[in-house]
Order: sequence, then structure tokens, then C-alpha cells
Amino acid sequence: MSLDLCFMPAAEMAAAIRARRLSPVEALEAVLAQIERVNPAVNAIVTVAADRAREDARAAEAAVMRQRPLGPLHGVPVSIKDLTPTAGIRTTFGSLAFADHVPAEDALIVERLRTAGTIILGKTNTPEMGAGANTKNRVFGPTRNPWKPTHTCGGSSGGAAVALATGMGPLAQGSDTGGSLRIPASFCGVVGFRTSPGVVPAYPTPLPWDPLSVPGPMARTVLDTALMLSVIAGPDPRAPMSLPVEPERWLEAARAPDRRTDRTGERREGRVAWSPDLGLIPVDPEVAQIAGAAARVFQELGCTIDEASPDFTGAREIIQTTRAARMATVYAHLLPKWRDEMFPPLVRNIEQGLGITARQWGQAEVARTALWHRVRTFFDAYDLLMTPTVAIPPFPVELDSPPEINGRRMETYIDWLMLTYAITITGLPAISVPAGWTADGLPIGLQIVGGWRQEDAVLRAAAAFEAARPWAGRRPPLASPAAS
Repeated sequence: MSLDLCFMPAAEMAAAIRARRLSPVEALEAVLAQIERVNPAVNAIVTVAADRAREDARAAEAAVMRQRPLGPLHGVPVSIKDLTPTAGIRTTFGSLAFADHVPAEDALIVERLRTAGTIILGKTNTPEMGAGANTKNRVFGPTRNPWKPTHTCGGSSGGAAVALATGMGPLAQGSDTGGSLRIPASFCGVVGFRTSPGVVPAYPTPLPWDPLSVPGPMARTVLDTALMLSVIAGPDPRAPMSLPVEPERWLEAARAPDRRTDRTGERREGRVAWSPDLGLIPVDPEVAQIAGAAARVFQELGCTIDEASPDFTGAREIIQTTRAARMATVYAHLLPKWRDEMFPPLVRNIEQGLGITARQWGQAEVARTALWHRVRTFFDAYDLLMTPTVAIPPFPVELDSPPEINGRRMETYIDWLMLTYAITITGLPAISVPAGWTADGLPIGLQIVGGWRQEDAVLRAAAAFEAARPWAGRRPPLASPAAS
């Protein structure tokens, strides 16, 4: 029964707790036992807040028994990425510079999860400062892919994705700049949703007007992802970019994806563009085949599909410039003391940013504006754009990043992330859902991109695909007691 609890969807768990069929203490103890059994093999959860979680679970149980008002995720365990501050729980950012850091204040997203009734399990592993998409650092070491532990789980929300895939909680918080929710979701066979900037408010942050980095939800099902999103989204004056939202639209889209309507409420069929590479990057043939087959499922669902893509000319240069400038702004102060202890590609990124002129940054933003208008007009003809989430399957964990794809050299540690990063700079919402499996049994993700602020369309498409090609029952072998 305990393993069944570990893989119970959050929506079902919350309903069972509310109906007194399940105790929050029982649910938590099942997950803590799974962490004790599985985590040593994968190193996903790097700080386990067991004592505090047990205290919170007992309080949650008492609230149920006393018939107190309950939040929508009352008693449901959740993990928090180690880039996100948690009051009283160590938050290292994957960096030796913060190895003993214990924040005094929760991040806003953690505040909202607590208000919704969740039980905070602890912190999940991340690359240093979230730099790169292979989750390893000098504080905790590498997090391993649950399907092939010699390989990477992706990143930077890698610990979060592995925790979900192995039953160490039904929900996980992550964040995404170049694909950090979507890439590990793809590599681990779970769901990661990067929403439009401002949908999920970011606080604290030194760059509250930054549209590139967003916090967000991860889960094993689309409905759980939408449910988590519904409690973390919405405006707050501490996050000046934050937006009013309509969470009920997201939940309806996830629960009833066959109710496909346009903006006037009239039912119509969807228009889907499929691109294997966005014209930006070579893609592994097996990945392209699996993701392409997943996209064609939407023909069975009544959509029309064309192979088409916006013109992403100049995207790589925009990414390289804006990323370097951001890294220098946020992390340059660490170099004098910590340079030799930091992740070398991060150091190079910071140094590159310190050399960027105001004119270069401005030119990148002008180019990004032109790119946006090309993408905007592309979506006049299409409702959704679909791509592989990542150009390659998971690679050996010892590598910081793949040196080449299909014989083409990857010049930097982020070049292989272009399929997700190119979408980031448009500001459009994008989700990664499990698309299929390689011959070696490794997950491959399908990235579904919606139009301007069309989160409900993305969730509806993801839920429709999930219903047509169910995946949630598949578990890594090491997640079962017999493997430990």
C-alpha cells in the first residue's frame, strides 16, 4: 500500500485526505520511507526536512479531524528546488558559497504552497545557481537518471524530476530559464510546465522585471500540474510583473481536454505546427522519430498538422548575450572569493557578461523584439507549436554537456538546449510531456508551445495527449522495493 501511496496523483491524494480516507501522516510516512529507500541511489533530495514535515502532517491531520477549512492541496507532500528559499530549511543554490545558508523567509511560491496545505518534504538538487542542464554540483554531487543511473537526469530542476519519477512525492517545484523545468521532465518521464512570465510570481529575486526566469510546477500528470499551478499563480505586489489569472480555466482544460473551443467559445478543431528542430539545431534521429510520432497523435484527436516553424534567425545570439548579461548581473560578486570553487562554465558565462557593452545588450533586445513579431504572426495561423523537448536522449552523467550532436560541435554548454531556450525568449507558455521511449528505455519528451498567454490551450493539448497515450503508470525499476 505504501508504494501505491507514493505514486498516487496529488489530485486523488488531496481528495482522499479531504474525505478522511487517507491521513496526511500516512501519506507523508509512505513518501519518507520511499526517500530513505530510493534517494541514496539517485541523490535527488539533498535536504530532507523530515522532523518539520512530520509536525506539519500532524497539524494537517488535526485540521481534517476538526473539520477546519482546508486548502486545495491539504496534506499533499511537495519538494522545493534548492534554488528557492525556504524559511528554516537549508538552501544552498548548489554552491559552496552558500553551503550552510538557511533563509529566514520563504519564497512567495513556497508561501502559496504552504497556504494551499502542502507538506514541504525538503530540497531537490540543482546545478550551481541553476547553470546548465546536468544536475550536479560540488556541494552534493550528481543526481542520476532514474531510468539509467549512469546518465544525467537533465536540469536544472533535475532533482525535482527524479523525485517525481521515483515516487518521492507527487508534486515538485522547479524553475526555468533555458528549459530547466522542461528538460529534466523530458529526461525523467514527467511533466514540467513553463508558463508565461508573470503567471507565477517570482519573489525574492534581484531581477523582478526579468521575463526569462520563471518558477513553476512539475508533476507526474497533467491534472496535478494544473492543480499545483492553480495555487501558485496570480498577482502579488512583491512581483511587479505578476498577472491576474483564471485558474479554473486551467483545471477545466486538464480535466476535460475534449472541450476544445476558440476564444469566442465556439468548438473547432486545432491547428498544430510540428518542427523537429526549429531550424536551429541537429536532432538525434531516434528523438525526432519518437517526438514526431507523438505529435501525429493530434491528427487522431482531430487536429490538422503541418511541418512548420517560426523564423528563429538570430535566436542563438540573443540567448548568448542576454544569458551572459544576466549571469554577470546576479553572480559577478561571487568571483573574487569563489571563482576557483565555482562551476567553470558558469564562471566563463559571468566573465562573458562582464565584457558585454550596453550597445550589444540593446542590439540583442532589438533582435528579440523582431523575433517576437515573427513568432506572433506565425501563431495567427496555428494554435500550437510542437517540437522534441530536447535534441538528444540523456547522456552520461560525467559530461557537463554533450560535445556534439549528429557530428556538429556544441560550442557552449547551452547550445544543445536551443529547442527550449528559443521558446523561452519568446515568452510563450510551453510544457514537456512524456512522448515515448528510446530502444534503451529512456524517456523522450514532446514540447507543446501555446500562443500568447494561452496556458489553457497548452494544458488542454497535454491532457488530451496524456489520455490518448497514457504514461503515468510506468515506473523506474529502482523505484520498487525489490530493486533496493
